[in-house]
Amino acid sequence: MNRHPGGEAATLRLLELAGIAPPLEIIDLGAGDGETVRLLRSLGHRAVGIDLSPGPDVEHGDILSPPFAPGSFDAAVSQCALLLTGNVPAAFSAAHTLLRSGGVFMYSDVVPGGVPALKSLAAGAGFTLEAAEDITTAWREYYIAALWRGEVQPPPEGISGKNCRYVSAVMRKTQK
Repeated sequence: MNRHPGGEAATLRLLELAGIAPPLEIIDLGAGDGETVRLLRSLGHRAVGIDLSPGPDVEHGDILSPPFAPGSFDAAVSQCALLLTGNVPAAFSAAHTLLRSGGVFMYSDVVPGGVPALKSLAAGAGFTLEAAEDITTAWREYYIAALWRGEVQPPPEGISGKNCRYVSAVMRKTQK
């Protein structure tokens, strides 16, 4: 698994930071080819994933308008996907809506402004930031390798290496 910086080890680290144990209902927002969904299932979770270009074990779905009822999940995970929606605050709100009261949102992505900006974004969507790790070094290594392989898409407008950090974080739903 290496469709995001740190691969499977980064996903396992998010689960460790969240302190969750199976069996939980978990949604992967921006699940891509389904690697994280399969990992979560192998650990005993009931996992589903959505993506605009779904792979195996992933349903077609838009992060900004997910095809599930509010409060359907105990946890959500999104790695290297929400920034690509073009509307990160709306994506955070959608994740919040999908979670049950007290639900956990496990997140890693490029964050303009780093951890302080993420804390503000989380609060604005009704989450409390419980843990955050800056893993920008892993992101840079991942990005350089992707450049070498010719797999990199241009960053969204307004995003540059100068104003961004790559943050791995755990948030909890605190408001209804």
